[in-house]
Amino acid sequence: MNVLTALHRAARLHPDNVAIRFGGDEIRYHELVAQAARFAGHLREQGVHAGDRVGIFMHNQPEWLVAVLGIWHAGGVAVPFNYIFPPAAIRHATLDSGTKLFVAPASDVARLREALDGVDAADHIVAVAAPDEAGVPGAAALFSDALTSTAFGAITPRRDGDDALIMYTSGSTGTPKGVRQTHRNTSAVCEAIIDCWSMTSQDHALVCTPLFHVGGLQLISLPTLLTGGTVTLRRWQVRDYLDDAVSLRPTITALVPAMMFDILNFLDGRELPLESIRVCAIGGSALPEARLKALTQATGIVAANIYGQTEQSGLSVTEPLELARREGSLGLPLDQITEVRIVPVGGTEPLPVGSDDVGELWVRGDAVTPGYWQLDEVNAAKFTEDGWFRTSDLVRSGPDGFLYYIDRTDEMIISGGENVFPQMIEGHLAACPLIAEVTVIGTPDERLGQKVTALVVPRGDGVTPEAIAAYCASNPNLRGLQRPRRIEIVDAIPRTATNKVDRPLLKAQYR
Repeated sequence: MNVLTALHRAARLHPDNVAIRFGGDEIRYHELVAQAARFAGHLREQGVHAGDRVGIFMHNQPEWLVAVLGIWHAGGVAVPFNYIFPPAAIRHATLDSGTKLFVAPASDVARLREALDGVDAADHIVAVAAPDEAGVPGAAALFSDALTSTAFGAITPRRDGDDALIMYTSGSTGTPKGVRQTHRNTSAVCEAIIDCWSMTSQDHALVCTPLFHVGGLQLISLPTLLTGGTVTLRRWQVRDYLDDAVSLRPTITALVPAMMFDILNFLDGRELPLESIRVCAIGGSALPEARLKALTQATGIVAANIYGQTEQSGLSVTEPLELARREGSLGLPLDQITEVRIVPVGGTEPLPVGSDDVGELWVRGDAVTPGYWQLDEVNAAKFTEDGWFRTSDLVRSGPDGFLYYIDRTDEMIISGGENVFPQMIEGHLAACPLIAEVTVIGTPDERLGQKVTALVVPRGDGVTPEAIAAYCASNPNLRGLQRPRRIEIVDAIPRTATNKVDRPLLKAQYR
């Protein structure tokens, strides 16, 4: 079933609720579905039919959500483009997906056309412009004009197995891959989130994670809209985010660890109670326990650890809100939609539940992608014959079934012939009072093969590598092969568009 039908149901129940807020602007539910239907009408006028791909090249703004809903209304497949993709990645994803038409800000039309020189889609860009702009050079139409089109009739029927989205991975380790997400994938993960977080029309989500990523769209925005709640959109700026969290009193939000570090560094020991937030989901990498406790002390927020991937439509494991937190745990699988097993790296038979041994996480179920777009060889390598998806994430299971994240198989450091997990070291280093933020990578070493290298953003001036090394010497968890043998003091740690640490870039810089 077309995922849009659930949102229409919410709109019928709550027509006058505020669906989307952005700055001083608000769109109510009856307006939202009407705008989506008119944009669907425009798409059909431009020759977009069921199954055709339509690109969205924007950061967080209301037109992003209107566009994706309009694409689904017309039966199309939305292709969210990472807003900081370089030209080569934009071109590849466009050609690979067969994107026919784009929606983009007026300020990015020239950038898109340059990246897509000679590609038909370059001549079919709908520009999101300011109200007083009469035209945009290079654009085929204005979004505001598209919303004056005749509304397309009933929602185009889509089956569970039909694609709703093709999300391209960042491509930081190679050519971006298109991850297929079906209408069932998207509906299932939204239903599971609504259930496990007990979401209602009274909920208000403050969304700063990008909509072009599962952490902004499926994790928080769509579940909120499907229940009739309010989505407030913004781009990440820590001061503005905290101002919104105080004045708007959201009930739900989502962060990545880098955002949590920004909040703690901005508050710098001060307290700012955010008592309205009942769900704060944090995922994207392992979470240092010391910083989670500091967040609770500063804001009162007890964060919920989450785990998911683009290939899992955003979420498959989370800490149940009603249970006591297990230190360092990701939580429990959402077993209504995802089945999990832990398999030794290179093996095929699962480890016993609760064995405490580290292995690769395999998943299958309603939330898991049916495969990568037009990549048969990759699909054959990543999926087993009986439908298990190999995540490349290393985890272990406690006796109670709670999962604990260890690292990525491709980020594991092999030092002196032993496996060393960078994110475990980061967790111990994060407790150091001299460190504001830290990332650990492996760099070449003639004797060990790789050595543990810590890149440290200091808390204040005068922090030296020697002072960090002395802290490591005092901590039994940071000795032996876990000891950083190279410590670099840096001004900042580079991040991707989704605010994750850009490890491939760092590995290249410090190679």
